[in-house]
Amino acid sequence: MASLSTGQKDEALARIADALIAETPRILETNATDVARGRAKGLTESFVDRMVLTEDRVAGIARDTRAVIALPDPVGETIDMATRPNGLQIGRIRVPLGVVGAIFESRPNVTVDIAAICLKSGNAVVLRSGSDAHATSSVLASVVAQAAEASGLPAGAFQFIESTDRDEVGAMLRAHESIDLLIPRGGADLIRRVRDEALMPVVTGGIGVCHTYVDAGADLDMATRIVVNAKTQRPSVCNAMDTLLVHVDAASALLPQLAEALGARGVTLHVDRRAAALVGSAAPTLPTDPADYDREWLSLDCSVRVVDSLDDALTHIEDHGSGHSEAIVTESYAAAQRFQREVDAAAVFVNASTYFHDGAQFGLGVEVGISTQKMHARGPMGLRELTSYKWVVLGNGQTRA
Repeated sequence: MASLSTGQKDEALARIADALIAETPRILETNATDVARGRAKGLTESFVDRMVLTEDRVAGIARDTRAVIALPDPVGETIDMATRPNGLQIGRIRVPLGVVGAIFESRPNVTVDIAAICLKSGNAVVLRSGSDAHATSSVLASVVAQAAEASGLPAGAFQFIESTDRDEVGAMLRAHESIDLLIPRGGADLIRRVRDEALMPVVTGGIGVCHTYVDAGADLDMATRIVVNAKTQRPSVCNAMDTLLVHVDAASALLPQLAEALGARGVTLHVDRRAAALVGSAAPTLPTDPADYDREWLSLDCSVRVVDSLDDALTHIEDHGSGHSEAIVTESYAAAQRFQREVDAAAVFVNASTYFHDGAQFGLGVEVGISTQKMHARGPMGLRELTSYKWVVLGNGQTRA
């Protein structure tokens, strides 16, 4: 995989995208069975939404796969080359990580996203799907593997673990001699287990307790658009807003119109005492519980708190944020700069929705996940984040005394 040319990798990606379109009926038939089984088990609608594929969603997966073709190939890129006083040229070149293992739960599209980005970055991949969307993920993996091998890629470069036995996860976590990096994508329990038990390096993330803070003097129409988008466009994803913080000076004007807009979209507001007095009956409300501020809702629920200052908002985010996505809506340059500087998160947004925290939106193509760590990658993990580097030293006979 590491020795493949860019042309070979791009040809394989094109074949995979074409195969996804051609196999759409089979993919959707299998997915319908997974979804029906999930609903029969009593899975929440937000969870089921992550599983569902439609013709448009499969076309989107194929489109994202083709988008990777247009991205620069990072493998072999020379970085930081410099000439030393003794004439040696010393620098680094990007190289693949090797074998990437991925354990994911409900989203079958992750199967293709990870395979595509690993292919372009010269990595082999081992995929382990959760049981709920397992059949759909298996079909997608077979489409990818067959198309890749048909284009001349090595057999076995894309492997899917067909067993749903939970012991398989433990086996992957111990396979440090075969897997160079492990990436979990799923709920908090899975991520904690992988982080605590894996014997190889792990990139964790995906748990998003995300905030939007509306500052005093903010443009209220802008704030409403941003909050509604961040909460309702796709509430089951990790970059959806979970808690709305509103400066007390903006609350009386903003919260009534925002409650109306969110209520019309079926959002239940979990409000503190001051917010409760302002939202009225335009949206379903519940009194907030302190534990709500630490919840990733993944549903049409939203915590709402009125704060007295930017300092209070920053303190709240520090206490309850997960380091994923944080946003401020403000007309103050100083407040925006301070928020960017002081908030500790993988992505910080000024006057924009947290829903933009996505590899494709950031120009990276598809992603293997969003890292909330600080080493070795943070935020959406694209092609470069799936490479390491090695030092190269070019001389003409130099020796060291």
